[in-house]
This record gives sequence, C-alpha cells and structure tokens, in this order.
Amino acid sequence: MPAPVTLVAGAMMLVGLVGIAVPLLPGLLLVWAGVALWATEARITLGWVVLGCATLLIAVGTLVKYLVPGRRMRRAGVRTTTTLAGVVLGVVGFFVLPVVGLPLGFVLGVYLAESARQRSHPIAWGSTKQALRAIALSVGIELLTGLVVAAGWGVTVFVTR
Repeated sequence: MPAPVTLVAGAMMLVGLVGIAVPLLPGLLLVWAGVALWATEARITLGWVVLGCATLLIAVGTLVKYLVPGRRMRRAGVRTTTTLAGVVLGVVGFFVLPVVGLPLGFVLGVYLAESARQRSHPIAWGSTKQALRAIALSVGIELLTGLVVAAGWGVTVFVTR
C-alpha cells in the first residue's frame, strides 16, 4: 500500500497535468510541488535527485514554452504588439468568461490588432491562425514537460518500493 504522502503527491501531479490544459490551475507548479512534497517526505538521496531533475526540466520546459512559439510567431510576421493585445484581451476574457475566456480573448485580441494594422481580413485571419498554432505548441511543450516529470517520479516511486 502506497504511503499517504505518495498518493497526495500523485494527485497533485494529476491535477497539475489537468491544469496545463485548463488555464485555471497552475499546472507545472502543482506537478513540481507534488514531487517536492514526496521528496521531502521520502528523505532519500534519489528523491532529492528526482526533485533536482524535475526543477531543471520544468525550468527548461518553461523557457522553451515561451521562446519557441514566440519565435515562430515573429517569423510569421505577427508583431509583439499584436501578441500583447491578445494577452490583454485574454486576461479580460478570463474574468468575463472563466476558463474559456482566456483563449477566446487572446484569439479575438490578435485578430482585432492584426485587422486594424493590416486592414485585411485574410491577413488578419492568417496571423490569428499562427497565434492559435503558437498556443497549441506552448500547451504541448508544457504538457510534455509535466508528463516527463510525472513519469520520472512514477518510475522512481516504483523502483524505491
């Protein structure tokens, strides 16, 4: 029978992984906190190694999550001001329509900013599609990072039993 702390840590990671897709929860932070809780209770060297690896993976994953999609958007001609408009409307949308308002507001902000700048629906829609691809890539990178951390933790728990 797994220790209660192991079950709680696993549940935190599961909620964190769901939180990556649902922008209401701090996804990777919860995954990391689950590993940290387990490592502090396990009090074994391998636990600290896993926590260190999880910390490094999450730091790198977070950096890549912002750099790669941003670079792709710039290459596609989507300006930083357009992205900022999307972020601002995304935050407003989050409070107006919790959960779904964030992505809807971001997309609307990007479309409106590009439409005003380009004065062309096809060009604005093309930029909006690039922004949607960037969001999907960012979520994918974050989810992959969380899954790798959770899998590493799971293997360690299995091996140390």
